Amino acid sequence: MKNVTDSFVFLGHWPPAGSFGFNTDILATNPINLSVVLGVLIFFGKGVLSDLLDNRKQRILNTIRNSEELRDGAIEQLEKARDRLRKVEMEAEQFRVNGYSEIEREKWNLINSTSKTLEQLENYKNETIQFEQQRAINQVRQRVFQQALQGAIGTLNSCLSNELHLRTINANIGMFGAMKEITD
Repeated sequence: MKNVTDSFVFLGHWPPAGSFGFNTDILATNPINLSVVLGVLIFFGKGVLSDLLDNRKQRILNTIRNSEELRDGAIEQLEKARDRLRKVEMEAEQFRVNGYSEIEREKWNLINSTSKTLEQLENYKNETIQFEQQRAINQVRQRVFQQALQGAIGTLNSCLSNELHLRTINANIGMFGAMKEITD
């Protein structure tokens, strides 16, 4: 211990300027100075260095923890998105099936409606044809009746004389008079 104390005393004494030479004293040489400086640095710097390392370790751990939380959140969101996708796919399939059945139902409704409309048009056509036939028959009857009446009048005019004509008129007036009395 005395040697160590002597070395510190010796360090306090500087050689006079201008002297140059080898120092063979091992205690006064550079390796010892360096080891002392390193020892002091390690002793006092150990706390600072360990604090820096602990802070760095905590930041790394926090970053890892945050990354894991973000990963867990992303996995949870992915699962939710997959669930929504499954639900949407099921709804789309249901819409597709319902859409096809709705289209099929609308097709049959349209076919039935068109069939009914065609049936109604056929009925209207038949009624129109019957009406036109009846009208044509009535027109033919009226013409035949007019021609028969004109032929009868022509025949009567050629066969009847004035006297026979007056008797026929009087007989008809008598008949109408008798019919009038019956109806009154």
